[in-house]
Amino acid sequence: MIETNITKMFGIKHPIFSAPMGPFYTRDLALAVCEAGGMGVLSNVNITGTDPVKEHIESIEYMIEHTDKPFGLNFLTSRNNRGVKEMVTDVPKMVMENPKMREQCVYWLTSAGSSKILPSSKNWQDLKEKSEAKHFHVAPALWLAQKCVDAGCDGIVATGTEGGGHQSYEKVSTLVLLQQLNEAFPDMPKIACGGFATGESLAAALSLGAGAIAMGSRFIASKQSEFHEAYKGLIPPGKPQDTGLFTGSFGPIRLFKNEYALSHPAPQTKEAMIAYEKSLTPEVLARDAGAYDRVYNGDVTTGAVLLGQSIGIINSIDDVTDIIARIVKDAVAAIKRNSSSLN
Repeated sequence: MIETNITKMFGIKHPIFSAPMGPFYTRDLALAVCEAGGMGVLSNVNITGTDPVKEHIESIEYMIEHTDKPFGLNFLTSRNNRGVKEMVTDVPKMVMENPKMREQCVYWLTSAGSSKILPSSKNWQDLKEKSEAKHFHVAPALWLAQKCVDAGCDGIVATGTEGGGHQSYEKVSTLVLLQQLNEAFPDMPKIACGGFATGESLAAALSLGAGAIAMGSRFIASKQSEFHEAYKGLIPPGKPQDTGLFTGSFGPIRLFKNEYALSHPAPQTKEAMIAYEKSLTPEVLARDAGAYDRVYNGDVTTGAVLLGQSIGIINSIDDVTDIIARIVKDAVAAIKRNSSSLN
């Protein structure tokens, strides 16, 4: 076992988290990660026709019915994400009122928007005061990490540009970002995300000041993930250069290069993204929203396929328990190998 400040904070066996992968369902995946000793995270489900609050509530109920392990959930706090106000108001209230939820739902991750929205919720304040719930926020750049600190977050998820899904305009790698955050905020709990898929990468993250890693693409390529088999099938033969930065719902997004992605070149600045948003017609908005529905149903040509550069080091679709066990075993071996160099 590897014990860190993060494993002790949440009472988990292994310093491995599943990354939130909205707008898709990750209920079964989160459950499998929890049962394997990691921290499973429920995504902010936003498939067309879904209610994000209802989906969160049903997912949390599913988790407490099937496991007694701690788990987490994600809110996308972007101005463009529907239901944000309702999520940060209604979900903490529901969890507060249910002792089992209050005990198990301990990791609250916000991303793709302001780190202040959840802390400003009176219901969240009440929950935090009367439970062990912790609030982390995704920070893809040093100045955004400072905002997390100012907002009173309990920790930071340091996400580099290698990762799949929503990205920042700064394009800072995880390697550089972790070093920046470790220097600027040495005592702030950190989870590293973006480019992790092996035990050696976990060992590297720990040596750079992180207390855990979060993985997206590695867990998509698992037997328990809800992602379509056509989606999973892109990963084992994939290369890092098969992905790139394109335009997403909340700014730059790392996608697998396909027909959809190549027709959505990445915005270079936030101002350019705002101008692009203003130019969109209702027809284009509907078509783009449908890209996520399509890929969830297996269309990997005209759908938006969120994958990170780590697909270049993932060679198989495996059981979640085996993935976590192998990564921990290899991380321990790497740490012992490195420590043997000391004299």
